[in-house]
Amino acid sequence: MHFVDAKGLLTGSGGYYGMNIYRGCTHGCIYCDSRSRCYHFTHPFEDVEVKQNAPELLERALKSKRKKCMIGTGAMSDPYMHCEEKLGLTRKCLEIILRYGFGAAIQTKSDRILRDLDLLEEINRQAKCVVQITLTTYDDKLCRLIEPNVCDTKQRIRVLEKMRERGIPTIVWLTPLLPFINDTEENVMAILKECDRVGVKGILCFGMGLTLREGDREYYYAALDRHFPGLKERYIKRYGNAYELPSPNADRLRDLFYSFCREKNILSGTEDCFRYMRELPEKYRQLSFFDRDI
Repeated sequence: MHFVDAKGLLTGSGGYYGMNIYRGCTHGCIYCDSRSRCYHFTHPFEDVEVKQNAPELLERALKSKRKKCMIGTGAMSDPYMHCEEKLGLTRKCLEIILRYGFGAAIQTKSDRILRDLDLLEEINRQAKCVVQITLTTYDDKLCRLIEPNVCDTKQRIRVLEKMRERGIPTIVWLTPLLPFINDTEENVMAILKECDRVGVKGILCFGMGLTLREGDREYYYAALDRHFPGLKERYIKRYGNAYELPSPNADRLRDLFYSFCREKNILSGTEDCFRYMRELPEKYRQLSFFDRDI
């Protein structure tokens, strides 16, 4: 971990802004696209860059904005990785978002987010808060191989339950599905049933497969050699150096996914989910239990 004074924090324009308080991650997910060389990291990915002046930059930016909007975080680096426990920069930024009456859209894999449940609930009461949780692998033993340094799926489902209890809407990222590993009907259906049970507003699924780029690919293949001997060669034979690696079961899984979401009235369109997360209506009513019609 190392500290920097950033020149700016928010990106975007108009009705939605994103921020990354940290750069890099310690969760160790074997498929992480943020490792890709196109993002031009100049330091090891696990040596997390901390934007120590993030709260000051955020307050300065929000002070100057007349129109309230949603502030998102977590797209590139998880805001609740290990260092947040000690540094608390995400919490400080949430306090500023609350103070200035903005909304928050937070993406994470970590149950550390429960530490800030009080702030999330208050932001949701005054403006709007959407919590996004990534679920890829229902079996916790397999989950710990794929996402080794973060809480397992059952704990993340507990986060979704806690959010529902507080009336905070949730979106699940059902991605990626790794060919020949977790791209099974059994795995997808188990996750979908839990999403329905805990009343998620929407589920995002970018196809049914995985994407690999230079930097990310090498890390992923090394993990396959460690945990799934022989599978790397199967990947190379089937996909070569392709960016998109669709599951052989993609068509069947896609049909299952959209059919389930239609039946349960869960948002499943990518544009619909992003629109919901990024829009801050002037009058926003909190999500009640299992209310998916907002």
